[in-house]
Amino acid sequence: MRILLQFPEGLKQRALEHAKRLEAEGNEVFISASPTFGACDLAIDEAKNIKADKLVHFGHAEFHKVDFNVEYIEYNTDAPLDMLNESLKQLEEYKTIGIVTTIQQIRQLDDIKAFYERNGKTVIIGKPYGFAKRRGQILGCDIGSAATIDRNVDAFVYFGGGLFHPLGALLSTTKPFLVVEPYTMKVEFIDRYRDIYRKRSRGKILGSVDASNFGILVSTKNGQFNMNLAKIIKEKIEGLGLKAAILVSNNIDFDSVNNMMEFDAFVNTACPRIAIDDIDRLRKPLLSANELMEVLRIKKEQKAMAAR
Repeated sequence: MRILLQFPEGLKQRALEHAKRLEAEGNEVFISASPTFGACDLAIDEAKNIKADKLVHFGHAEFHKVDFNVEYIEYNTDAPLDMLNESLKQLEEYKTIGIVTTIQQIRQLDDIKAFYERNGKTVIIGKPYGFAKRRGQILGCDIGSAATIDRNVDAFVYFGGGLFHPLGALLSTTKPFLVVEPYTMKVEFIDRYRDIYRKRSRGKILGSVDASNFGILVSTKNGQFNMNLAKIIKEKIEGLGLKAAILVSNNIDFDSVNNMMEFDAFVNTACPRIAIDDIDRLRKPLLSANELMEVLRIKKEQKAMAAR
């Protein structure tokens, strides 16, 4: 069998090991050297170009169905649970907590739940919207495991590495949000970021009110491609007498986009985190679809007032 292997950056150091193991089993093995941002970014075109029979994607769970033979090999680790004891001090006033994590720690979720229950907490584990596949699992683009239980909990606990995933969940919930980071041994509430990102969002909206030309970013990645949304957005922009164009790319190269000086603002239809995390990489405002709708509402009101 001809196989293409794909690894996220943190696992590329083990690529040769896996390739040689599969070759020893009689397979012809190739390794993708391209970056990948998750299971939404499968190297399907590369696999087809080399006429591979299968793509083996390491590090992530299945994201959605694709028209190719893909095997997902999850990367699970057992992180030390010592910092859960420290978290109890900060959760003292909260009775009911919701717990979330990533695929790397998902098999520890029941142990974490049991720990908090032994210490008098009521624990709720939510279900994802659709892209994530496990209860309690969050992705950068699927925070359903948190958002669906927001009204039922007093606080949230994220157990895992980094702030990328919990920030997405934080911005879609309203309750205190505690991050328990087992690798850096940090336990902290990150609620302050809600206000920071809301102010950023408002700034982008106000900074786009005078825009006349909009560039709509579309990614061709298998799990990010959303041409239908881009066309709807283009129609709404042009419906107000403004100009819009759809900009298509696989990887959004911000240096290249910055060279498109005719546009006054850009609208993201790819990974939703781009319009949150990458706004400083463009000289012009980078809006989410919802932020664009607010811009168009303000413009429509201004136009109506000017016509009086």
